[in-house]
Amino acid sequence: MYCIVDIETTGGYASAGGITELSIFVHDGKKVIDQFTTLINPEKNIPAYITALTGISHAMVTSAPTFKEVAEKVFTLLSNRIFIAHSVNFDHSFIKVHLQQCGYNLQVKKLCTVRLSRKTFPTLPSYSLGNLCRNLNIPLQDRHRAEGDARATVLLFEKILSVNGQVYIDEMLKKNAGDQWLPQLLDKKVVSGLPSTAGVYYFHDTKGKIIYVGKAINIKKRVSSHFTHTDDGQRRQNFLRQIADVSFKECANELHALVLESTEIKRLWPKYNYSQKEPLQKFALYSYQDGLGYLRLAIDKKRKGMAGLCTFNLLNDGLVLIRNLVATYELHSKLCHLDRTPLIPEEYVALEPPPVYNAKVTAALADLATQLPTFAVMDSIKTSKEILCLLMEKGSFWGMGYISSAQKSAPLAILKNELQPFQDNNFIRNSLHAYAAAHPQKKVTFNC
Repeated sequence: MYCIVDIETTGGYASAGGITELSIFVHDGKKVIDQFTTLINPEKNIPAYITALTGISHAMVTSAPTFKEVAEKVFTLLSNRIFIAHSVNFDHSFIKVHLQQCGYNLQVKKLCTVRLSRKTFPTLPSYSLGNLCRNLNIPLQDRHRAEGDARATVLLFEKILSVNGQVYIDEMLKKNAGDQWLPQLLDKKVVSGLPSTAGVYYFHDTKGKIIYVGKAINIKKRVSSHFTHTDDGQRRQNFLRQIADVSFKECANELHALVLESTEIKRLWPKYNYSQKEPLQKFALYSYQDGLGYLRLAIDKKRKGMAGLCTFNLLNDGLVLIRNLVATYELHSKLCHLDRTPLIPEEYVALEPPPVYNAKVTAALADLATQLPTFAVMDSIKTSKEILCLLMEKGSFWGMGYISSAQKSAPLAILKNELQPFQDNNFIRNSLHAYAAAHPQKKVTFNC
């Protein structure tokens, strides 16, 4: 038994939208044996653009039943039957959420006539309901009204059955078939072809643009998990509707994937990645000698070609560090640019001689260097003779790549020639420190 369903709503996602009209056709695989159609009072505002699209106004639903009043009948009709709709996840999510709010737990298998049509009629230019009806000569009346669209979906379903579509239906209803839970635009062959290895995966929209980047220990399992959650919020629903393809890059281990993911998020700035979008390091600590021979410290914007002593995402982070150095080593605030007023001659006279003052600055920087170590994390790869190497230099992430076993004990300068430089950021830096602390046997320290 099948239930072919269509709804009209007040908005695009189930957790906050209301249902304004509902139509259910019960079908036995040969013909319609029952039907239920009703307007629904959503008990909330119907936006003007929805009224313009569907023709359903506030006046039309004022005397209509609320969903709660028809919930029992809807649940009875749908229970133990296969839920069919065009873009089924949309209709199913609304009805499931509204039934839950009324105390009913709907657990049914689903069939999407968009996916069925793609399999049954693979050469059509479009699989929207309107274009399918036009191309397959299916009458469609009262477009964007629940009964009209549901009746057209019934005729589409019957046409699919008439051309041996039952083979695809049986395949899609199998317990592990992805067609029941995958996004409408995503071919299940794409997901089934993903590797079960560590790596980074990319979700693309219909134009090929990357809209999300993620990392995984098992790419296939992690990608699939995105589509099996029960969150019906607007953000996730909009996200799922746009996923049309998945690509990936395999990595040696989880740490490799973590670093690559963070780098790719900052390179691509995907629409649906909300974390790790802090700016790259924009400031650095510099040291220079002034005309009177004093070593001076300054926090300034990172300059191309000038190596800073350490880098910061935020100016305030750098200022906090330099204030600590001033307090600990009794440095002069004006010689560290914390006080921007110029030094007057009398202040210079009161200063210690350059050799004495510079010795304090040198000691401060030496202490800072111990807090900004240079080390590499090296991890053997089970399927290769190569070694994954990730390098931290003076407290900042320098880069990563693969080296041979013979290069494991190479000097720092030679090692850097074998690695690809990467942008440093707090997330990668903290992750490398944490990994090195958890796996000290994989840490190689360099004296700089």
